[in-house]
Amino acid sequence: MTESLKIERLTSRPQFLAAARGVSEARGAVVIQRLDRHDDSVAVGIGFTATRKVGGAVVRNRAKRRLREAARALLPVMACSGSDYVFIARMGTADRSWDRLLDDVKSALTRLATPRPAPCAISPARHPSDQDR
Repeated sequence: MTESLKIERLTSRPQFLAAARGVSEARGAVVIQRLDRHDDSVAVGIGFTATRKVGGAVVRNRAKRRLREAARALLPVMACSGSDYVFIARMGTADRSWDRLLDDVKSALTRLATPRPAPCAISPARHPSDQDR
């Protein structure tokens, strides 16, 4: 996480599909997907999308513009280098207050930056005390 972070746009469908295989976090009016590319590049890839469920073309474009501005404000200080991020607009992204939208994006980026714990070795169907039986 550095101030001189190079940000590149994701432009092709395979890049968006690859990011979908990474981890994702939904907060309020935004879903953010993050894929750690495991390469030596420090550049961050970024893409934006909104489905037709969000609204007509005008609403979708407004939602994506707002997400681009939020990303421009927060990614230089919160992004993990060597990662690709896809911002997905949800219902209400275009109408949400700016402060709440920034909070949603900041919260999702913070959660995506923290390492996920490894899955539990004990199966949830078996309780440790059941081993005696």
